[in-house]
Amino acid sequence: LEKLYASLTAVLQIKYSQLGLLTFPNSSMALTMLNGLLIKDSSPPMLLHQVSKTPQLENFNYQSCFMQDLFAHFPEVLFIHRTYNPRGKVLYTFLVDGPQVQLEGPLTRAVYFAIPTNEDAKGLAQMFQVFKKFNPAWERVNTILVDPHFLLLPTLAMEFPAAEVLLSAFHICKFLQGKFYQLSLEQPVQSVLLSSLQSTMCSATASNLRKLYTLLCNCIPSARLPELHSHWLLNDRIWLAHRWRSRAQSSRYFQNLEVTTHILSQCFGTTPFEKQGMVSVFRYMQQNSSDKASFSPDVNTQGSCTPSDTSLKSPNIEQLVEARIQHSLNAICTEPAAQLCLGELAVVQKSMHLIGSGSEKMNIQILEDTHKVQPQSPASCSCYFNQAFHLPCRHILAMLSARRQVLQPDMLQAQWTAGCATSLDSILGSKWCATLDKHLAVTLLTEEVGQLLQHCSKEEFERRYSTLRELADSWIGPYEQVQL
Repeated sequence: LEKLYASLTAVLQIKYSQLGLLTFPNSSMALTMLNGLLIKDSSPPMLLHQVSKTPQLENFNYQSCFMQDLFAHFPEVLFIHRTYNPRGKVLYTFLVDGPQVQLEGPLTRAVYFAIPTNEDAKGLAQMFQVFKKFNPAWERVNTILVDPHFLLLPTLAMEFPAAEVLLSAFHICKFLQGKFYQLSLEQPVQSVLLSSLQSTMCSATASNLRKLYTLLCNCIPSARLPELHSHWLLNDRIWLAHRWRSRAQSSRYFQNLEVTTHILSQCFGTTPFEKQGMVSVFRYMQQNSSDKASFSPDVNTQGSCTPSDTSLKSPNIEQLVEARIQHSLNAICTEPAAQLCLGELAVVQKSMHLIGSGSEKMNIQILEDTHKVQPQSPASCSCYFNQAFHLPCRHILAMLSARRQVLQPDMLQAQWTAGCATSLDSILGSKWCATLDKHLAVTLLTEEVGQLLQHCSKEEFERRYSTLRELADSWIGPYEQVQL
């Protein structure tokens, strides 16, 4: 068996080598997993590096020929986005940015995917070094855009000594949005701040940024104002990297990144299994591979390529609403609560949900499950998840999506609010109730049996009832009358 396995591995490596794929030690599991997806790609992958024989991807780097060519043509501005999964592993997505890049559509500007072994100085240095090894154009990178939570800036500066590292306008916008939700402001104030933020991001002139800064100083309690890092709005160097866009271009830019980051979070951020997450990302890219047509490396080598006769995909309102819900979950909830709720949101995104409204309650149906949702804060639902954890379940999230709303702080119990808890194990360990668990299981089973008995013919009812009567008597005993 070992000889057969070694032979098959060698054949696989030769097969991928012919396609331009470079493999490294212990990468056969990743090759097997991604084989079906990568073989279908019209531009075969240049690099696949995985060091692990576990079900997880401890170390992973990926770039296709198309992605390599795209970066070679537009290396000047590099946008880095990080996506965490429930296990704490992080996916680094590199995208090209800047005035010359006119590609639109989710992930069309992605040029590299990487999962470092550890998100420390050593792990990131290794990741950047592998990227540079296969992309000689890295020496032409002059600006790198990162999020406010990126702490290992010295490592980035060491690996790209000629590049200027700046906070990205997109990530600053998402950061401020999250803070607005966290502060539990009055609804009119929150609406004014969000509207002003959106307007300012689409026209980031010095005057507009100063107006937003003044608005924050007037609306946010002075004790909480430092949390917003409002001084970023007055750092003109940050906004010069974004200000060249027109209002329409800025709006499309933010929408494109909103949907891109939402897709990455939905594919990679909702599963603890990195392999499954990356397969989902690649599958999405294959299904939307027509977006690549807007870039042709052979046309205009000066890098001023413009989209031609291609139908660029615009995000629909459902995608944007779900992205906002996801962001509000991350902003308001503790990390463990957000992990649980994002799993519920993933079910909503992949299911058909029917909503019938009443005066005080709403009936939410996702696939075969039907539950009653109480919309008034704190929102509640009759389902197992909400009753056990007191968190927004898939039915509450479906309601928010239908109403074009996002999660509000008063919809959570105090123990789930951001900053109140440190780990999922400690919360579940302290709050779990075995009696409640059994009670909910019995209640759900009783409701399911009741539904089966109600929705059947008279003859079928008699047959099912007699079967149930026989089961009850044989389990508990005929000596004790069991009420059905």
